[in-house]
Amino acid sequence: MTPGPACFALVQRFEGCAKKQIDGNFTAYPDPGTGGDPWTIGWGTTGADIKPGVIWTQQQCDDRLAADITSFAARVSALLDGAQTSQHQFDALVSFAYNVGVGNLSSSTLLRLHKAGDFADAQQQFGRWNKAAGKVLPGLTTRRAAEAALYGS
Repeated sequence: MTPGPACFALVQRFEGCAKKQIDGNFTAYPDPGTGGDPWTIGWGTTGADIKPGVIWTQQQCDDRLAADITSFAARVSALLDGAQTSQHQFDALVSFAYNVGVGNLSSSTLLRLHKAGDFADAQQQFGRWNKAAGKVLPGLTTRRAAEAALYGS
């Protein structure tokens, strides 16, 4: 499957393209949950190339978002292994994986329930993933509710 517009909209809504400078460029910033790693830039982009002092243009942020979502979608598709999945379910799962990581999705009860076709219980699992560094974050609570709503639509 490929990510649809709802996936991109959801990721952009919750990641935001943060830390815009007066010159219009964006600078890397520490993870809000940990105050350190992983360093982030643009639309929630992390990776070995993102560290203090990195500066990107808007185009670099947008291009990396498209590449990253495509990459996450391919990995989520592989995890689904042919399980029945609607476009909205897929988009919600890709947004979730973009935020918490594919490894966390792969070992989650959410994925296990989805693959078993238990979509109602899978939808309820999104809300359990609202913590960073052991603390409930209101932004994550809101994001998980939006992902669950998309998943169930």
